[in-house]
Amino acid sequence: MQSVSRFYIFLILTLATMGSGYARALRIVSANGTLSEILVGLGLEKQIVGVDVTSTFPASLEKLPKIGHNRTIAAEGILALNPDVILYTDQSMLSPAVVKQLNSSGKKLVEFKHEYSKDGAIKLIREVGAYFNAQAQAEKMVKALQADLAKIPAPANPKKLLFIYARGAGTLMVSGTGTSLDKMFALAGHKNAIGGFTDFKPLTAESLIAANPDVLVLFSSGLESLEGMDGLLKVPGVANTNAGKNRRIVTMDGQFLTGFGPRVGKAAIELAQKVK
Repeated sequence: MQSVSRFYIFLILTLATMGSGYARALRIVSANGTLSEILVGLGLEKQIVGVDVTSTFPASLEKLPKIGHNRTIAAEGILALNPDVILYTDQSMLSPAVVKQLNSSGKKLVEFKHEYSKDGAIKLIREVGAYFNAQAQAEKMVKALQADLAKIPAPANPKKLLFIYARGAGTLMVSGTGTSLDKMFALAGHKNAIGGFTDFKPLTAESLIAANPDVLVLFSSGLESLEGMDGLLKVPGVANTNAGKNRRIVTMDGQFLTGFGPRVGKAAIELAQKVK
């Protein structure tokens, strides 16, 4: 009888080990920086074998093979990593041709919906956690996120913010409504200086002067591509705005500012502190 009991105990432990071993053995490719950050928070970093270029946090992800970014991602580069599962979001902008190739490859391709809001961030964390049977770890992240969201200060005097996407003086775009920047401005208690269109459109001096933002917001890498504050002030129209006249420029890490993942509360707090 004792030997039978030992057998069942051995069997249970073996099955449990096999189950956790399979989870650890999964080879994951992430085509989205927010998904990569969530995976790390779930304790799955060692299973990630490739990431897109937006996967910059935590810094340990930098050493992983890169598969590209958005529509520059090729199926061949992903499949060369021999993944068991490939993750992306509806915001990842994988081309239809790449999605078709990956679906026909026999590899598991999983799309998650990503809404740019605090509720959307929480939903994404929970859905990724549920997919990998890591609900407990997901709830820890959600709890920490909710604590951050509760700390976002309400501005006494909301400002008009304008985000400029820059990759050198020749590539300048402004962010309209519905974008992650637009949603982040609102979360921090401020408003987008430009409306009337969605997504991004080229910056013009006329529209910039008409919008007259109080503060300009750029990615840190974007301001560097313009050779700093002096370079930005040379962009037509910038010096004529309140932001330009008062040199009110805010820079933040791109993935941190727009990721809408586990750190969205922290990003809103930092933006609020820099704008006030």
